[in-house]
Amino acid sequence: MQITRAADYAVRVVIHLASLPVGVNVHRPDIAKATNVAASFLSKVLQQLVQAGMVASQRGSRGGFRLAVAIQAISVLDVVEAIEGPIRLNTCLEPGPSCDRKGWCPAHEVWIEAQGALVNVLRNASVAGLAEKAAQALSAGSLPIRA
Repeated sequence: MQITRAADYAVRVVIHLASLPVGVNVHRPDIAKATNVAASFLSKVLQQLVQAGMVASQRGSRGGFRLAVAIQAISVLDVVEAIEGPIRLNTCLEPGPSCDRKGWCPAHEVWIEAQGALVNVLRNASVAGLAEKAAQALSAGSLPIRA
């Protein structure tokens, strides 16, 4: 299992936006440069983040993109699920009758535990904390990202 490129890019974008002063709008080319995400792919990611209500967009010369929610309220899980939907390591973990073996399969409990661990790690990774770490690394000169 691997997080998709879109989810990885979305996490980068949200961390970048979270590192900026509240209410600051950033143009798409600036986001692409700061996050090292191809502009063509970035449009799709930003569209999904806007649809999820996590990012706001504004047209015009003072327009751009900014976070639509407080950074303290966003976890990496929120960002990943905005792009990918609910995390499911296996189809048997879907609600309802998704697998005929669900009731007796010896591996089912393993999938439940593994998914729970992944979800907990992503839920406990706050965007605010990651943005702070990125800002510290940037000020120390150890990141190539420039705002």
